[in-house]
Amino acid sequence: MSLIPAFELGLWNAWIFMLYVIFSAVLPYLLSGWLIDKKILEKLGSQSKSEKEGTATDMPLNETEKKISSITYFLLFALIAYSIFLPLKLGTVWFFAGFLIYLLGAIIETIAMLDFFTTAVDKPVTKGVYRFSRNPGYFGMFLIFGGTGIACVSWVFLLLTAVFIILFHIVVVSEERSCLQKYGNAYREYMNRTPRWIGIPKSGKKD
Repeated sequence: MSLIPAFELGLWNAWIFMLYVIFSAVLPYLLSGWLIDKKILEKLGSQSKSEKEGTATDMPLNETEKKISSITYFLLFALIAYSIFLPLKLGTVWFFAGFLIYLLGAIIETIAMLDFFTTAVDKPVTKGVYRFSRNPGYFGMFLIFGGTGIACVSWVFLLLTAVFIILFHIVVVSEERSCLQKYGNAYREYMNRTPRWIGIPKSGKKD
């Protein structure tokens, strides 16, 4: 793993791996407000505009969380942009190990998306891979970025991924707080029985 970051254009660069992230995470994120609001409006029918706006999925972020959220999504786009100039180490053990981790992450994220979009808007998602983690889609994305960094043998990409994961944990806490406000006891019971991350069992105390 070279101390000098790789930075060159090429057909077989990490951007290939990032195509999945763009079409599975970035585009749905940009469209999620419109898609979710449309589903909510269909369910609520004739409620007033103010009541409908009150059901939107806005995260109740404080000022610190807003700044961290902005930095987190900046890092996401920075990682995607850097992948354009980051060669894959094809034919090496690093590439195959990274690709397997990436593939596992993509599978988990795909299943999580299917579970999410096949659950009613007025209910928390608790089925499928959500039985093992409250945030399986994000966990899958962490594996995707980590696997990409290993497949490219890039310490810079892995370091940025580590910072991204640490900051994203704070964003996740605010999202869960929003879900708790929206779904009430149903989500609280789900939190009490399900760990936040796959592979990290719940402690005795509640989140």
